[in-house]
Amino acid sequence: MSNMATSLILHKRITTTLAKAKALRGYVEPILTKSKNDTTHSRRTVFSYLQDKDAVSILFRDIAEKIATRPGGYTRIIKLENRLGDNAEMAIIELVDYNTVYGADNAQTAKKTTRRRGGSAKAKTAPVAQDSAAPAAEVAEAPVAEETTGETPGIEAPEAPAANEENAEKGE
Repeated sequence: MSNMATSLILHKRITTTLAKAKALRGYVEPILTKSKNDTTHSRRTVFSYLQDKDAVSILFRDIAEKIATRPGGYTRIIKLENRLGDNAEMAIIELVDYNTVYGADNAQTAKKTTRRRGGSAKAKTAPVAQDSAAPAAEVAEAPVAEETTGETPGIEAPEAPAANEENAEKGE
């Protein structure tokens, strides 16, 4: 278990059998919890489990910073296909905060939601500012608009995008 825990800390992800991965989770999670408190006693306790100076220094320096706010569940087990030789169930065990696939998706969706909310508020305020300057422009261009489109000058175009924004917020 000590060697597998060291490999998990150094490489952030290892492939092993499902039974070993489940056993390793129970072994390494308390060690990761202990690494949140960077004291001499906790370093010595973790070193007694791992027996590797490099793994202990990486654990307390890099990994402890990423898991500081997480209350538990530092590892993830993903099942794979059975092994070809003996048909053993295989799995990947990895540190949750070091998976770039899941972290990138969460960051992108968070950015999109903040942009959309900020954009809709700006779009609603922008037509109001244009309306105050629009009557002077409409008076000068009113005959041209009537001849080419047949629309009356009183119809304002910014109202249609507001309806589209409401549909976009509903998800339609």
